[in-house]
Amino acid sequence: MRMHLANSPINTNETILETNAFERMQKLKLLHLSHVQLDGCYAKFPLGLRWLCWLGFPLHSIPIDFPLENVIVLEMQYSSLGQVCKGTKVLPPLKILDFSHSHDLTEIMDFSLCPSLEELILVDCTSLKSVHESIGNLERLVYLNMKDCKNLRMLPKNMCMLKSLETLILSGCSSLDEFPVEMMKQIESLKVLRTDGIPLNELWPERCSSILSSFPCSLVELNLSRCNLSDDAFPWDLSNLSSIRRLYLDENPICSLPIFIKGLRRLDHLSFYDCERLESLVGLPKGHQCLYVSQCRSLESISYLQDHSFNWSPEFHSIGGCIDNLVEWQYWYKLEPIGRVDVEMIKLLGLCNLESLPNIRMHKFGRMVWCDDWSPVQGLYQYGIFSTFLPGNEFFPRNEVPGRLIHKSGGSSSISFTVPLLPDHRGRGLNVFAVYENVIDFSDTKLVYDCMDIRMTIKVSNKSKGLKWIYVPLVYGIPGEGEDMTWLSHWKMENETIALQCGDEVSVSVIMRYPWFQLKEFGVELVQEHQNNTMLSTQHNTKSDPNYPFVISGDLSMWEHIPGIYFLGSFSKEFIKSMPRSNLINHLIMDSDEEDTDKEEGQEDEPDYTIAKTRAASNNYGLRVWKVLLIVVGFFFTLALVLWSSIS
Repeated sequence: MRMHLANSPINTNETILETNAFERMQKLKLLHLSHVQLDGCYAKFPLGLRWLCWLGFPLHSIPIDFPLENVIVLEMQYSSLGQVCKGTKVLPPLKILDFSHSHDLTEIMDFSLCPSLEELILVDCTSLKSVHESIGNLERLVYLNMKDCKNLRMLPKNMCMLKSLETLILSGCSSLDEFPVEMMKQIESLKVLRTDGIPLNELWPERCSSILSSFPCSLVELNLSRCNLSDDAFPWDLSNLSSIRRLYLDENPICSLPIFIKGLRRLDHLSFYDCERLESLVGLPKGHQCLYVSQCRSLESISYLQDHSFNWSPEFHSIGGCIDNLVEWQYWYKLEPIGRVDVEMIKLLGLCNLESLPNIRMHKFGRMVWCDDWSPVQGLYQYGIFSTFLPGNEFFPRNEVPGRLIHKSGGSSSISFTVPLLPDHRGRGLNVFAVYENVIDFSDTKLVYDCMDIRMTIKVSNKSKGLKWIYVPLVYGIPGEGEDMTWLSHWKMENETIALQCGDEVSVSVIMRYPWFQLKEFGVELVQEHQNNTMLSTQHNTKSDPNYPFVISGDLSMWEHIPGIYFLGSFSKEFIKSMPRSNLINHLIMDSDEEDTDKEEGQEDEPDYTIAKTRAASNNYGLRVWKVLLIVVGFFFTLALVLWSSIS
């Protein structure tokens, strides 16, 4: 019954009813009142009530004649309760008790009166200073939440007797006189412990390590966010936490990865949100863990322990905002100043006069705000592709692009060619050159946000093999008003399965998404690399780690969103699948000739997957043949049985 005014303060009681209004509701099981005041006695109140939810209960205590004997769930959030019950009343069936946000509550009932209690929720009971000793007798208690009980001074020692307790939430209980170390060691059933908001290193600086070491080995989730933990607060060995799957260290003044985390082999979820002093995460344990590093302004590098069975995927990680100093994330990308890029790469791209390059404005994936983020020219390594963005176009004369290009285009955004005969196809690669300009004034646009962040794309299609790679750079340059910017990209394609072979029909497209950028000209060059070329060895050592997914010829199964079509971008497979078949997605998937064919047939909304489907179907051809043979054999066998039966 929510009859109070919608805009009235939460602690007002606008509606007054008589208790005898419920007298004839003898079958009433669930009663939900929201800021309602009842006048009268409760002698004839429904006795069969199982679930009572009374938000904003107006009395200082629950009346002695209130029939709670059969109640299983009692919720009185935002109540005016100072104490729970007057007198003694046994509540055998009660399983869930919730007095959250009852700011006047100073004492809790004797828990021996509710021996079946399974969940006790006391969130934001700011006047509560202690918990009744009888809580240790609750053998069935599984969930205990005392979040933001900011004046809670002590926990009863016999809480260690809670043999069924699985979740203990002490978040924000910052006034504890003593942390219950011995109690923690003995709760062997505890799986989830949240102590975030308790400044452990500030309250007990000399005992912080022993507190962390006291946590039970049964823990699966541990939240230590906002505990003022620095690097020296963590012990070297926390083998008692070997079962941890989810660990939160948000908003702590740590500078590097705590040593003990390297031994957490079962870790699935690791969060360092808003750790402003964090500079590096070196030696992370491998697995399919979610890693959150948003707002880590000082973070520069992320790397993992060596493990060849590791299958890295970006869909489990959150890169977020305010991590502009993060220049290397192993298995994903690496940024380095153009002056430190390998000499062989510089030669392959035909670059020169790099010493005099001015700073450029850069944008990283995940940033929502366009701002003047100026930085020196960088080299980006991603998926075996090297990219760099250079200011202007003065490095390349107007009628000439670097190297000896197969094709150059000044108007069209697509180039098609047939691969010629070269000495050794294993050393072939592609250079893609593009000049573009912006078509909107970024200085007047305070917030330009796009959930996919696909503003510029290179698409390479090997039509002969039915393979297609769609690459979206993690970082790209933003040209100034009236200025050009050059995008140079080198694609290393070294595996026989996908290498460019003589006679292959190849199409290369550069797509600039309107209304941000406009392509002015681009070209493609087929280059021959030396077999002893080691230009990517320091960044992408595929010999020592065969699962390193930076070389286009490597294992790209995690990027294959549609058979034969690989999205090499900073968006997950699940995200692409969930997106509607918009014109943008269709345009990225299809080549220019496919688009024309579809338009003629009136199928603008569906991309042409013929080659990809044929390639995928060919893998199952043999299986279908066997199925047909089995059906034929079964038919003739059945026919023979029928004939034999008729003859008999």
